[in-house]
Amino acid sequence: MSKLKVSKGKILVAEPSVLTDSSFNRSIVLLTEHSENGSVGFIFNKPTEYTIGDILPEVDSTLRVYFGGPVSEGNLYYVHRIPELIPGSIEVGDGFYWGGDFEAVMELLKEDIISKNDIRFFLGYSGWSSQQLEEELTTYSWVVIENKFQDLFEINHNSFWKDEITKFGGVYRIWANAPANPSYN
Repeated sequence: MSKLKVSKGKILVAEPSVLTDSSFNRSIVLLTEHSENGSVGFIFNKPTEYTIGDILPEVDSTLRVYFGGPVSEGNLYYVHRIPELIPGSIEVGDGFYWGGDFEAVMELLKEDIISKNDIRFFLGYSGWSSQQLEEELTTYSWVVIENKFQDLFEINHNSFWKDEITKFGGVYRIWANAPANPSYN
């Protein structure tokens, strides 16, 4: 369906064909890296029950932590829009950055300087080996779209996938309105 090339900064929308994959079913992934060596991204619409304060007890913060993907689920990652406050950030594109000086992030959290509109935390990430993502595109696992979301951190995670998949029209509208678990139908 998608004619866009995969590159960092793009968004991956899970095709209905990944229904049986619990990690990626109905996922929206922001690609933060893409090269001949592989790809890295973070699932933006799957919050966990944890806050950053649960994971980092020395920080009094209720910022939600999201499931970033099935790789290194025990590690904390972050995507943000404040590179001027977080040295060493890697530009993703369209005003988004990932990583950077973790100590700076800790200080910003302790001083309550950053908000949920500035940063998103993830447990784990989504990763693909060399050419793996391109292969998944040929088997209709993903649709690549431009990241036109200036408010990516503010989008309703409950309807994000449905809202995007509906835009493709046709049979996608049927899938958008189907229950997450087809056996409930």
